Amino acid sequence: MPKLTETVPYGLAGLRLDQGVAELFSDYSRSKLQTWIKSGKVEVDGVILLSPKAKLDGGEEITLDAEAEIVVESTPEPIPLDIVFEDDSLLIVNKPAGLVVHPAIGNWHGTLLNALLNHDSNLETLPRAGIVHRIDKETSGLLMVAKTLQAHNSLTQQLQEHDITREYLAVTRGRMTAGGTVDEPIGRHPTERKRYTVRESGKPAVTHYRVVQRFAHHTLVQLMLETGRTHQIRVHMAHIRYPLLGDPVYGGRFQMPPNCGAELEKELRGFKRQALHAAKLGLQHPVTDEYCEWEQPLPDDMIRLVSALADNER
Repeated sequence: MPKLTETVPYGLAGLRLDQGVAELFSDYSRSKLQTWIKSGKVEVDGVILLSPKAKLDGGEEITLDAEAEIVVESTPEPIPLDIVFEDDSLLIVNKPAGLVVHPAIGNWHGTLLNALLNHDSNLETLPRAGIVHRIDKETSGLLMVAKTLQAHNSLTQQLQEHDITREYLAVTRGRMTAGGTVDEPIGRHPTERKRYTVRESGKPAVTHYRVVQRFAHHTLVQLMLETGRTHQIRVHMAHIRYPLLGDPVYGGRFQMPPNCGAELEKELRGFKRQALHAAKLGLQHPVTDEYCEWEQPLPDDMIRLVSALADNER
């Protein structure tokens, strides 16, 4: 990676070195810039300064040696990727249901992260191989991956500022009469640590939902996230008593609906995951700043499910 050079404007006089560097090289995160200062990768007028607290006078020439460093230790694995879009800074992937996003206890191999490292070895220099958000193992759909530190910082900021468009399609149990908004905080369940729940001490969470198609005992809904809490859609839909069909954690006991034909019964019994798909993703491109948006249709298993629900009405 080439060295980057900027001149300190006199308007920044009096700032600490780490503050000035953050203003001048805003494509990188403050924590990363702090690390580079302390490791001698920042020069002020040709002199390496290791103290982030050094004061700036204005007019100095600052050089940043933004070297790529290996930060991911996972192993590349030849796992197929469904790539929707790719350029030098950004990768958009359509994740299939059943694929874990990144390694954790019980899933150290066979993850999206392993597949990404196999696709592009340079991703080992980025936190979590460039993955800036996740969707659950059994949720399908669109994920964004940064390919550079600048892109990673941009996408992370957009997420924090709720500037990323994320729309989902889901099939819920129960026939909704209208759409609405769930504005309820989400936190860990007090006794079941792998579950999340609506609770006052949780973090703010907002989910908007709209009816796409009603069936006798189910609803196809479109959901838009303002926030991105763990299991947010699944928790919020269960909270308003329209849990996602097939959800093994929040969906409650399996029940066959009344007047269920043989084909629908087959699909319902065979659907072993939450019926949730990340269908649309929109963001400001980290380099061009243009708004970009991608859509991905329902996967085959959800298409069969929705078709069976519709056919059962006839």
